[in-house]
Amino acid sequence: MALHPPQEAAKLIFAPTGTAGADSPAPLAVPGPARQAGQFLKAEQTGGLRRQDLDSEDPIKQFHAWFRGASQPEAGIAHPETCTLSTAQLPSGRVSSRIVYMKELDPTGFVIYSNFGTSGKARDLFGTADESSTGNPWASLVFWWEPLERQVRVEGRASRLEPAESRLYFDTRVRGSRIGAWASRQSAVLAPDFMNSQDDGRAQLNGWVREEEARFEGQDQIPVPEFWGGLRIVPERVEFWQGRQNRLHDRFVYDRLHGAGSDEAQGGEPTWSLERLSP
Repeated sequence: MALHPPQEAAKLIFAPTGTAGADSPAPLAVPGPARQAGQFLKAEQTGGLRRQDLDSEDPIKQFHAWFRGASQPEAGIAHPETCTLSTAQLPSGRVSSRIVYMKELDPTGFVIYSNFGTSGKARDLFGTADESSTGNPWASLVFWWEPLERQVRVEGRASRLEPAESRLYFDTRVRGSRIGAWASRQSAVLAPDFMNSQDDGRAQLNGWVREEEARFEGQDQIPVPEFWGGLRIVPERVEFWQGRQNRLHDRFVYDRLHGAGSDEAQGGEPTWSLERLSP
């Protein structure tokens, strides 16, 4: 894969090939003429992704099937649970994204774990005490499995897990990670020690860790911080994307149906529509 080489020196468009001297201020560029973009070809021989290949009723079951395939050693995907979580702050509408690990999947939705006291995601999802952010429960996840040329996009509402549910996962973490959950004060600014010219703020974090290690010294059962826990994204829309040649990708989207006529409204399981989208 190569990026389009810059046509003028002011454009800082880099490519993964080509060389430049260590002291050169010039951007790296692909030597010679511009290369063509790579093609997605893995699904061409099998006819791509078709409606008949998908679970006709449940995107959670379909995701599980794709995830199981992405988890096989031959797929060559080290961490298929890795995904991008995006949230939006209100009232500004400013969007934030970060890489997280999906830790659980159940019939209700997708679960991640994090700090929900001081983090940016907490601000976006649940608002702030000063009301500079009013809270927006809508969130999205994107899974990208490059060796399979597949991605899955999830959109839905997020809510905190009950503390007892969060503890089940928290207790599986190594001790250092449990201490770290107490110490991190996620997204807080770390102040450098101006008496130490080599410190850029890491010393403050290390100090917080030492404080928590002393606090829980000798304890095997470390309690779950009240600001830490699980977040479940309950999907309203799930898209399955299969790369195809010439950027004519296969896209199928499940949309959750609401209203008096849906099974969910009658106390049953969620009902979904399934449609093919143009690439």
